[in-house]
Amino acid sequence: MPSKEASGADISGFDPSRPSAEAQIAGLVFALLLVDENAFIVEANHAAENMLGVSARRLIGRPLLDIIGPLDPRVEKRLSDAEAALVARDIRINASETELRVNLTVSPLSTNRAWRVITLSQVGHEETGSDDELASSMGAPSILAHEIKNPLAAIRGAGQLAARKLPHKDKKLARMITDEVDRIARLIDRMQQLGARHAEEAAPCNPHEAIRAAIATVRAAGTNGVEITEEFDPSLPPVLANRDALEQVLINLITNARDAASSGARGKVTIRTRFISGLAFSAIRLGRAVRLPIEITVSDNGPGIDPALRDRVFEPFVTSKQSGQGLGLALVRKLVRDMNGSISHERDIRAELTHFRLHLPLAKPGEE
Repeated sequence: MPSKEASGADISGFDPSRPSAEAQIAGLVFALLLVDENAFIVEANHAAENMLGVSARRLIGRPLLDIIGPLDPRVEKRLSDAEAALVARDIRINASETELRVNLTVSPLSTNRAWRVITLSQVGHEETGSDDELASSMGAPSILAHEIKNPLAAIRGAGQLAARKLPHKDKKLARMITDEVDRIARLIDRMQQLGARHAEEAAPCNPHEAIRAAIATVRAAGTNGVEITEEFDPSLPPVLANRDALEQVLINLITNARDAASSGARGKVTIRTRFISGLAFSAIRLGRAVRLPIEITVSDNGPGIDPALRDRVFEPFVTSKQSGQGLGLALVRKLVRDMNGSISHERDIRAELTHFRLHLPLAKPGEE
């Protein structure tokens, strides 16, 4: 290992290339807030802006509990003691009228009496449950999937035959049948490999093409009177993902949103895309941070997920649908994790909307 002298660093221990304290704080993947002796926010890093949905300029000068409260009474009581340290796991906060589950720490500063550093790290719903648990719980569906392949082949053959006999204007529907059968067959193969450790092969992918293909599939199956709209950022670069897997994830999310929104008189589902830029979402994968700046959000104005199930929606066999199998979101979680992405959900209490947020990595230059 090169010595400090050889590397050009100051032998006194100061390394001029070392990032500043501000740069280190800005690079943290969890939210950090500095509060003064009156519990007013004095500083906020990028991750705090991203999590709380408020810019640092608007956070600074406001009471902490006005931003994240009300909290569990026990946590609020502890926070009232400006000299007390605190570690609170899996508590609920309100961020811009959206309820989030977070781990919270409070660290009093010995150099400044009653000043504290607050950290917040979101409890990722997609992280609950191990791959081993998922693999074992998916055993029965995998066996069932094997039995589905034979009738799928017959459906595909019928679709091809219909394509030859239908008028030209109707051939598109027949091609959709064969395309969907092929996609389902690939999905079945993937279900049989849910317990596998290797990830699906990823490649540069246009996220909007995958979204539009998913929307077309859902519309072909019927919208149940629900309006499905797009709000795209046309400048988004390609993501690094498996196209089939991404399309399947989106079909599941949009279908669930459609079903939820159809319970109301004016059901609406909106699919948005955006680049998070400096507020890039980060997730820990295999011991390293993965930047996930591409965000795809599927929102619906339905009644929301049953609070009793809200924390377990990505687990296998958890569903609120009478005829549901509880496999859709478990599969979504697996496919997203295989793409080194992140999937989470939240309920916007004020707007009465449910959001499923998908974050994906960028395709690196030269991979296109």
